[in-house]
Amino acid sequence: MKEVEQDEILKPPDVGVIYPINSNWEIKNILEEIRNESYENAKIYKERTKKFHDKVIRQKTFEPDQKVLLYNSRLRLFPGKLKSRWMGPFMVTKVLPHGVVEIQNLRNNSTFKVNGQRLKPYLETTFETNEQRIPLTDRPQQ
Repeated sequence: MKEVEQDEILKPPDVGVIYPINSNWEIKNILEEIRNESYENAKIYKERTKKFHDKVIRQKTFEPDQKVLLYNSRLRLFPGKLKSRWMGPFMVTKVLPHGVVEIQNLRNNSTFKVNGQRLKPYLETTFETNEQRIPLTDRPQQ
Protein backbone atom coordinates (compact mmCIF):
# COMPACT_ATOMS: atom_id res chain seq x y z
CA MET A 1 0.00 0.00 0.00
CA LYS A 2 1.11 3.47 -0.79
CA GLU A 3 1.21 5.92 2.11
CA VAL A 4 -0.95 8.98 1.66
CA GLU A 5 0.22 12.31 2.99
CA GLN A 6 -1.85 14.18 5.58
CA ASP A 7 -2.58 17.06 3.15
CA GLU A 8 -4.24 14.77 0.63
CA ILE A 9 -6.93 13.37 2.98
CA LEU A 10 -9.78 15.19 4.69
CA LYS A 11 -11.67 13.29 7.35
CA PRO A 12 -14.47 15.22 9.11
CA PRO A 13 -14.73 14.30 12.81
CA ASP A 14 -18.33 13.01 12.74
CA VAL A 15 -18.31 11.45 9.26
CA GLY A 16 -16.61 8.10 8.84
CA VAL A 17 -15.78 8.68 5.17
CA ILE A 18 -12.30 9.53 3.95
CA TYR A 19 -12.25 11.95 1.02
CA PRO A 20 -9.24 11.99 -1.31
CA ILE A 21 -8.43 15.58 -2.17
CA ASN A 22 -7.06 16.69 -5.52
CA SER A 23 -7.54 20.45 -5.34
CA ASN A 24 -8.70 23.33 -3.17
CA TRP A 25 -11.91 23.42 -5.18
CA GLU A 26 -12.79 19.89 -4.02
CA ILE A 27 -12.07 20.84 -0.40
CA LYS A 28 -14.51 23.73 -0.68
CA ASN A 29 -17.19 21.49 -2.19
CA ILE A 30 -16.82 18.86 0.52
CA LEU A 31 -16.93 21.43 3.30
CA GLU A 32 -20.01 23.03 1.69
CA GLU A 33 -21.79 19.64 1.64
CA ILE A 34 -20.97 19.02 5.31
CA ARG A 35 -22.16 22.52 6.23
CA ASN A 36 -25.45 22.04 4.35
CA GLU A 37 -26.04 18.71 6.12
CA SER A 38 -25.50 20.36 9.50
CA TYR A 39 -27.99 23.13 8.62
CA GLU A 40 -30.59 20.53 7.64
CA ASN A 41 -30.01 18.58 10.86
CA ALA A 42 -30.39 21.77 12.92
CA LYS A 43 -33.62 22.61 11.09
CA ILE A 44 -35.04 19.13 11.78
CA TYR A 45 -34.07 19.42 15.46
CA LYS A 46 -35.76 22.84 15.78
CA GLU A 47 -38.96 21.55 14.17
CA ARG A 48 -39.12 18.56 16.54
CA THR A 49 -38.54 20.66 19.66
CA LYS A 50 -41.16 23.19 18.51
CA LYS A 51 -43.73 20.39 18.06
CA PHE A 52 -42.95 19.08 21.55
CA HIS A 53 -43.22 22.50 23.20
CA ASP A 54 -46.42 23.37 21.32
CA LYS A 55 -48.01 20.15 22.62
CA VAL A 56 -47.20 21.13 26.20
CA ILE A 57 -48.65 24.65 26.00
CA ARG A 58 -52.28 24.79 27.02
CA GLN A 59 -54.48 27.20 25.12
CA LYS A 60 -56.29 29.59 27.44
CA THR A 61 -59.53 31.16 26.32
CA PHE A 62 -61.07 34.12 28.09
CA GLU A 63 -64.46 35.78 27.63
CA PRO A 64 -65.56 39.29 28.60
CA ASP A 65 -66.93 39.64 32.16
CA GLN A 66 -64.84 36.70 33.35
CA LYS A 67 -62.78 37.07 36.53
CA VAL A 68 -59.06 36.27 36.25
CA LEU A 69 -55.87 36.38 38.32
CA LEU A 70 -52.72 38.18 37.08
CA TYR A 71 -49.22 36.74 37.57
CA ASN A 72 -46.88 39.22 39.28
CA SER A 73 -43.46 38.62 37.74
CA ARG A 74 -41.77 41.42 39.71
CA LEU A 75 -42.19 39.65 43.03
CA ARG A 76 -38.80 37.95 42.66
CA LEU A 77 -36.95 40.95 44.10
CA PHE A 78 -38.27 40.28 47.60
CA PRO A 79 -39.67 36.76 47.49
CA GLY A 80 -41.86 35.78 50.37
CA LYS A 81 -41.84 32.10 51.06
CA LEU A 82 -45.60 31.84 51.37
CA LYS A 83 -46.58 34.96 49.43
CA SER A 84 -48.69 34.32 46.36
CA ARG A 85 -47.45 35.61 43.01
CA TRP A 86 -51.01 35.94 41.68
CA MET A 87 -52.81 39.28 42.07
CA GLY A 88 -56.47 39.94 41.62
CA PRO A 89 -59.19 39.24 40.84
CA PHE A 90 -59.52 41.32 37.66
CA MET A 91 -62.39 41.47 35.17
CA VAL A 92 -61.81 40.74 31.46
CA THR A 93 -63.20 43.60 29.34
CA LYS A 94 -61.92 42.69 25.84
CA VAL A 95 -60.12 39.78 24.21
CA LEU A 96 -57.87 41.05 21.42
CA PRO A 97 -55.97 39.09 18.75
CA HIS A 98 -52.56 37.45 19.31
CA GLY A 99 -53.25 36.55 22.96
CA VAL A 100 -53.71 40.11 24.26
CA VAL A 101 -56.38 40.55 26.93
CA GLU A 102 -57.65 43.86 28.31
CA ILE A 103 -58.49 43.58 32.00
CA GLN A 104 -60.05 45.95 34.54
CA ASN A 105 -58.99 46.32 38.14
CA LEU A 106 -62.06 45.86 40.32
CA ARG A 107 -60.72 48.15 43.07
CA ASN A 108 -60.10 51.35 41.10
CA ASN A 109 -61.67 50.53 37.68
CA SER A 110 -58.41 51.11 35.75
CA THR A 111 -58.00 49.08 32.55
CA PHE A 112 -54.79 47.81 30.96
CA LYS A 113 -53.65 45.22 28.42
CA VAL A 114 -51.64 42.12 29.32
CA ASN A 115 -50.43 38.95 27.65
CA GLY A 116 -52.95 36.12 28.06
CA GLN A 117 -50.20 33.77 29.26
CA ARG A 118 -49.93 35.84 32.46
CA LEU A 119 -53.59 35.20 33.35
CA LYS A 120 -55.47 32.29 34.84
CA PRO A 121 -59.18 31.92 35.56
CA TYR A 122 -60.35 32.97 39.02
CA LEU A 123 -62.43 30.28 40.68
CA GLU A 124 -64.90 32.00 42.94
CA THR A 125 -66.01 29.87 45.85
CA THR A 126 -68.18 30.49 48.85
CA PHE A 127 -67.54 28.69 52.07
CA GLU A 128 -70.39 27.72 54.32
CA THR A 129 -69.18 27.64 57.88
CA ASN A 130 -71.12 26.60 60.90
CA GLU A 131 -69.46 28.78 63.46
CA GLN A 132 -70.24 28.40 67.08
CA ARG A 133 -68.85 31.08 69.34
CA ILE A 134 -67.97 30.26 72.88
CA PRO A 135 -67.09 33.27 75.02
CA LEU A 136 -63.93 32.64 76.99
CA THR A 137 -64.51 35.41 79.52
CA ASP A 138 -67.49 33.71 81.19
CA ARG A 139 -66.54 30.88 83.50
CA PRO A 140 -68.93 28.06 84.09
CA GLN A 141 -70.41 28.13 87.57
CA GLN A 142 -69.73 25.20 89.85
